Formats: sequence, structure tokens, C-alpha cells
Amino acid sequence: MDLKKIIDKKDEAAQYMIDEITHICTKFEKRGPGDYGEQQACEYAAEQMKEYGCDNVYVEGFKENPNAFLGWIYFTITCCFLALISYFFVPILSIVFIVFGLTLCVLQFGLYKKTVDRFFKEKIGHNAAGFKKPTGEVKRRIIFNGHPDASWEWPFKYKFTYLGFDIHMIVCFIGAFYTLGIAIASVAGISSELATKLGLGALVFTPFWFALYWMWNEKRIVDGANDNLSGCYMGMAILKLLKDEGIEFENTEIGVVFSGSEEAGLRGAKAWCEAHANEFNDVPTFVYSYDTITQPEYLQVNYRDLNGTVKVDKDVSDLFYEACEELKIPCGKGMVPPLGGATDSAAFAQAGMRSTGITALNHALPDFYHTRLDTPDALNKECLADCFAASVKVLEMFDNGAKQ
Repeated sequence: MDLKKIIDKKDEAAQYMIDEITHICTKFEKRGPGDYGEQQACEYAAEQMKEYGCDNVYVEGFKENPNAFLGWIYFTITCCFLALISYFFVPILSIVFIVFGLTLCVLQFGLYKKTVDRFFKEKIGHNAAGFKKPTGEVKRRIIFNGHPDASWEWPFKYKFTYLGFDIHMIVCFIGAFYTLGIAIASVAGISSELATKLGLGALVFTPFWFALYWMWNEKRIVDGANDNLSGCYMGMAILKLLKDEGIEFENTEIGVVFSGSEEAGLRGAKAWCEAHANEFNDVPTFVYSYDTITQPEYLQVNYRDLNGTVKVDKDVSDLFYEACEELKIPCGKGMVPPLGGATDSAAFAQAGMRSTGITALNHALPDFYHTRLDTPDALNKECLADCFAASVKVLEMFDNGAKQ
């Protein structure tokens, strides 16, 4: 299949994406994980999938405890305060509190485990999916994925930019490890006078710890135009342009999946994989997860995901990179680094599916990221157009048998 005429319409596709993203941001409720706005966006997308020729379309709910994803902060910081108090009386207990608090941080925020979920309110998140069958036998399948939910705002990042936000977080972690270090030293037998002085020195970290209780604002959901309606509408634009041009594939099935509540720890993608992953073992199936397609100079394929802990599929990743090379679109090879979070690609990979994550975002996070500045005005048409062109080229190459 030759899809050059679709690729050449990349600017039209980008404008379509901008118009749809603007519509959702201005007409629907806020799309927090598990909120009604997330459901609205999924139901709206499902209707579009039907309009664009998808045969199998559905919206599904799943149970989650979304506030747990950042709620670990309350437990970990409280442990830091308890550790500092315990230090002056029972230093061994101080060690226990710090280790316990940091373990919660690593499990819940670093590895996206459901460690403290039971302590937070249960909600119903939503996913939407649509699949367009080929005219003949299905011999291969490609899925374009994005998450329709938006993040809670990070007030410190909004007020003090990424640098201020980073400094605050770093100081808090330094304080935790400092307290752990002096507690170990105290247990090891340093003089009581020195131990007291070191303990009083730890008081300098307490204002930073206290402020961390307000690191995220549960009551303000950002628009999430870039993060991540830009990723959702990459696949939708492909469906629309194929429909407009009357293009049908003979043996390639195309799917679009909106996986909700990514901002709550990939909860929607994990739920979708639990329900459906085994349905796609019949033919080679590639999954492309897009997240925050905004800064063209940072367009990259992520060969590792989930804070660098999950390895994704090399062939799926290479195919996107090679498509960019074919079109002379600048694209890097990288990873979602430690403390960089994740894309939904990680959930697909953990479920045994062949996937990769595509981002166009400086991991020294820009001002709009997780703040009220993530509006449709911050969308980048050039970046959307280039990523669309590369994605269509991927579809063309995949349909012609590449990497299978």
C-alpha cells in the first residue's frame, strides 16, 4: 500500500487534531482520572470511531483508586516527620520510618504498583477502543494508543517552573536520606552530643517536607490538550484521513485505543490489557502509544519505559524511527528516564504485547506540563503534522510486511 497522498495531507490532519482537541477541552467537563469528563471523551471518541469505519467499537469501565498515585506523598512525608521525631528517642525506629516511607514511594510512584490504593476513594475509569477490519483475512494488526485523561495540577511547578519544582523535590529527598544516615550513625554509636547536633540540623528540611503535602492540587484538573489529547488524536486522524480518501486495507487491521487514567498510574491501559491482551495473539500486532506530541525537536522513540524499568519491543520501536528517516523527520532514540514517569506503552509491554512509546517532550519538563498552561493554545501544529506523517509511514511500511 502506498499512502503518500495521506502523508501529504499532514497539515490538514494536524488542523483536524487541533480542532477536535479544542472542542473536547472547551465543551466537556475536566478529564481527571475516573471523572465524568474522561468518560465523555471516551464516548465521544467511540462515536467518531464508528463514523470513521471501525467495526468493533466499545467503551468499558474499570475500577480504580486514582488519588493513590500521588497520595503516597502523604504517607511518605508523614513517615519523614515521624522518623525525625523518633531519631531523638529511638533511632532504630527512625530508620524503620524512613525505609518504609521511601519504599512506598518507589512502589507506588516508581513502579506504579497498587501499594496504597485501598486507602483512597474508588472510582470508575473508562477506556474506548475501535477496530477497523480489512477487506480480506487479517494477517497483521496495528494499534494507535493515547490516554484521554488529564493530570491534577502541580502548583509548585506552575509557580516556580520546573527548576523550582525540581529543587524542592531534591531537597525533600536529601532530607530523607540525611535523616536515614544520621539515624544509622546514631545506632552505630556516635556521641550523644554529636547525634543531637546532627538531629537539629535535620530541622532545616522540615519546611520543604511540609510544603510537599501540597505538591499536587486534587481540585484543579488541567486541560491536558498536549498531555495527552495530542497523543489520542494521532490515531483518530489516521482513521479519518483513510476514511476521507476511501482507502481500505486488504490484510491489515487498524485499532485505536483510548486508555483512561494514565495519570493515575497506567490504570486504564493495565485494565484494558487484563481484559483484552490475549485476544491479539493471532497475528503480528504492533502497539504505538503516543504521549505529549508537542516539541518537534524532542520527538523520540522510547526503547525503555516506566522510569526506565520496562524494555519495549525493538522492532516496533525501530519501525517508527526508520519511518522518520524515510521522511527526513528528525527523531531520536531514547527512554523514559528515572523520575520521568511512563507512557501507556509500559502497560502493553508488561502484558506481553509488542509496543513502544512515542513522545515529543523535553524530559526537563516544559512549563505547560501538568499545569494550567496545558491548553489548546500550547499545541504545536508542526509537531502534530510531522508525527502524523511518520505514523502513516509506519502504517504503510507495516502493511507492506516490515518487521514481521
